[in-house]
Amino acid sequence: MSLRLDHVSRIVDGETHIADVSLTLERGSINVLLGPTLSGKTSLLRLMAGLDRPDEGRVLMDNVDVTGISVRRRNVAMVYQQFINYPSLTVFDNIASPLRVGGYPRKEIERKVHQAAQLLRLDGLLGRKPLELSGGQQQRTALARALVKNADLVLLDEPLANLDYKLREELREELPRIFEKTGSIFVYATTEPGEALLLGGNTASLHEGRVVQFGPTLEVYRKPHDLRAAMVFSDPPMNLLDVTVENGAVHNPDGLDAPLGGVLSGLAPGRYTLAFRPNHLHVHRSNAAQIPIAVKVAVTEITGSESFVHVDFDGKRWVSLTRGVHNFEIDTQIEVYFDTARAFVFTPAGALVAAPQTRAGD
Repeated sequence: MSLRLDHVSRIVDGETHIADVSLTLERGSINVLLGPTLSGKTSLLRLMAGLDRPDEGRVLMDNVDVTGISVRRRNVAMVYQQFINYPSLTVFDNIASPLRVGGYPRKEIERKVHQAAQLLRLDGLLGRKPLELSGGQQQRTALARALVKNADLVLLDEPLANLDYKLREELREELPRIFEKTGSIFVYATTEPGEALLLGGNTASLHEGRVVQFGPTLEVYRKPHDLRAAMVFSDPPMNLLDVTVENGAVHNPDGLDAPLGGVLSGLAPGRYTLAFRPNHLHVHRSNAAQIPIAVKVAVTEITGSESFVHVDFDGKRWVSLTRGVHNFEIDTQIEVYFDTARAFVFTPAGALVAAPQTRAGD
């Protein structure tokens, strides 16, 4: 079974929510829709489900056009950011509700409910009501109700966003294990690149209603097609530096002048944009290959084991994600360091020219 979006577009009150999207998702696959708020993730999920109809293009299931078929006539399950359970029903009855609506026999309902409960570690909670559960247990109940339907397509719209950090991390680790045990197509919408990396599978990077790249998650992360795709898959955002390559060196009028090295080696003379992730911009030099750049501190955020040091250079705001506690005063002049081997290189129009070689931990 496959789901195919064939050049679908969705326009609401003259505003384009989805623009000419084509995707093919296969049975048993995990597919992440990654993008910031208002990038089109929920709009795309609604088109997949049949809650909305595209203004252009088609939706096909196993090559059958289902564009005009409503969600009620499709084998689809959805879990939302705001988890929804019936407060007057037990966990067992919440999970069983779609099976009862479907007319399944009692023994089959019991078998399926216990199977889903075991998968989601709800075995000892089946007699409880939702208000007697933690947030994570309530969300697992909502997930179990979706999984028990054996839906061809399971759509999850930022299902962990309203949970506290500990519960989010717990469920993020569990979800890939749960997904592997079904044959459904899973589509998971998130704003967080880290969540996409943890889930694995495939990722579609979205920007303003368009899919800017789709493929295996690590490939999209390590080799973005263009600058827009790279920015979607970086939080905090990529640090950008406009440079000119000439006479065997890389230059920037605000203080960068260094020999070509790393991924810059062999670049033809001309203008480029370098992009490097916050964890590749350092406040201390660790090797001779790193290039120093004088910057001004804007603000420092200390998270405990790490610090986000925001600095200004060349009219741009950069972020260094650095291990340990670093408390720089605002407006302090410091040097930051980056290795040209860790830089992405783009043309001024944003096309990828070169990407870093993959290293352990990247």
